[in-house]
Amino acid sequence: MGQANEILFVASLLVLISILAGSASSRFGVPFLLVFLGLGLLAGVDGPGGIEFDDYQLTYAVGSAALAIILFDGGLRTKMSIVRLVAGPSLVLSTFGVLATAGIVGAVGHFILGFGLLQSFLIGAIVGSTDAAAVFFLLNVKGMALQKRVTGTLEVESGINDPMAIFLTLVCVELLRLGQPPDSWLLLLNFLVQMLGGVAIGVAGGLLLVLLFNRVQVAGGLYPIVAMAATLLIFSGAHFAHASGYVAVYVAGLMLGNRRHRGAQVILRFYDGLSWLGQIVMFLLLGLLMTPSQLEPDILPGLLIAAVLIVLARPVAVTLCLLPFRYSWAEIGFISWVGLRGAVPIFLATIPVLAGLQHASIYVSVAFFCVLLSLTLQGWTIGLAARLFGLELPPQKDSASRAEIDLGNTADRDIASYQVQPGAPALGYVYAELPMPRRCRIIAVIREGTVMDRAKLESLQPSDYLLVLAPPEQLYSLDRLFTNQEKQRKGRSTGEEVFGEFAVQGDTPVGVLGEMYGFPVEEKFRADPAGAYIRKRLRRGAVVGDRVRVGPVELVVREIKHDRIAMVGLELEPEEHPLLRRMRRAFGFKA
Repeated sequence: MGQANEILFVASLLVLISILAGSASSRFGVPFLLVFLGLGLLAGVDGPGGIEFDDYQLTYAVGSAALAIILFDGGLRTKMSIVRLVAGPSLVLSTFGVLATAGIVGAVGHFILGFGLLQSFLIGAIVGSTDAAAVFFLLNVKGMALQKRVTGTLEVESGINDPMAIFLTLVCVELLRLGQPPDSWLLLLNFLVQMLGGVAIGVAGGLLLVLLFNRVQVAGGLYPIVAMAATLLIFSGAHFAHASGYVAVYVAGLMLGNRRHRGAQVILRFYDGLSWLGQIVMFLLLGLLMTPSQLEPDILPGLLIAAVLIVLARPVAVTLCLLPFRYSWAEIGFISWVGLRGAVPIFLATIPVLAGLQHASIYVSVAFFCVLLSLTLQGWTIGLAARLFGLELPPQKDSASRAEIDLGNTADRDIASYQVQPGAPALGYVYAELPMPRRCRIIAVIREGTVMDRAKLESLQPSDYLLVLAPPEQLYSLDRLFTNQEKQRKGRSTGEEVFGEFAVQGDTPVGVLGEMYGFPVEEKFRADPAGAYIRKRLRRGAVVGDRVRVGPVELVVREIKHDRIAMVGLELEPEEHPLLRRMRRAFGFKA
């Protein structure tokens, strides 16, 4: 009993300190995940904590469950429209990209470590995949607004590339352990079963979960518990069926997150905290597992392999995979740089240890240095890289005054609560004449804790609380009505840098724009709407921030509504090389 209490006390204290330290470190731009890893090292055998921990089996088990929860949460928050936009390139990156990365790292590692080719390729397989947890967390925690094609590619790739890395790792371990090559067709069949089986189980599990939530009504607090149990059930069930549990839980989250069901908001909030907890526990355990005093002989080779991974292997693999899909060089450059490694490589490095392979500790050491350099160098510079490559968008309009209340699957509208901000456009109207969007209705006005009689209400006042019944697609219009638009316009200079000096409707003929702003347009395109013209030039799905050069100007996608380019920006003086302009702006230099 005493030992159990001691373990519980230490574990709770470490988690609490991690959260507080992570919040404090964010003021200095330190990546949260690096803080968690550092605290694990400090608590370990070589740190002030002095905790002796070398349980690889426990680390593997806890890491598997935590990664499953994080992937399910990532699927919940990924829109199906984004998946459709980036499915092809993400699938190529998650298969051929991992293989290419592993091959390049393995070839260089062969010379650095002096290992055999198979042992070296195993190192490449261990560090070959991007880490879903690191990508989801660092892209979201930084609070950046990036082009959807870029963030979608990174998130979907990281969500489905772990099976390839796990597959390659297990194959290499079996080859080294048994000493004989397996049948190549059997390997291919095994991989297809892993991937396709994971997708099938994920789709079925996600749809069954939607059906369960909509048919069986339970107490509100139990919906997230059911979701968590289902996540682990789908994950373990896929493994029993020899399919990929990681693909299965990501796809199941995708199915659940893109369909209306009871408890949607409470599940999202619960999983937000649960995925944070999983991330903290994973990195704390990995920090405890490492013994810095024993890493000294592996520092130089580990850092060299990490550098090769970041500056050579990942960029080459990404370029080969994305060029056929007509990604711009800026997009390829940023995706190459944000090939974040997190807990997964160290998690995979425990497999050779559990298999009892020779030199197994070196795999763990190399994986640790790859993670450390990736989180330090790449994690710290994501914002700078986004600005350098010109992929950062102006912050989205503030909707902090809005909170949503889920009405379940049977309603086609939700309840949103607003606090009216000083300077909001709604304050300029008589209450009875408020320009409410279609199918939106105010059902309550609360002022200083009192529910007002709407029949006698003359106008709204700042800090009034409103309950509004509205379709989800109208929430953006309500945001504009009840928030301070002057405050939003203070960021206009940033918008001009990204979207150009002028904005026009997407259905404006491009020939008319050419006459107005003095740039040539081919006769066959003159009648085309500007939005349609941009799509023709891109020859791919358009996202906000895409640019097309037309003579001396650039047309920029400013806004997309219902899969149509609704607003187009004009950059009249793009003569300066884009990368030079972005470097100047990123570092704050004036022209």
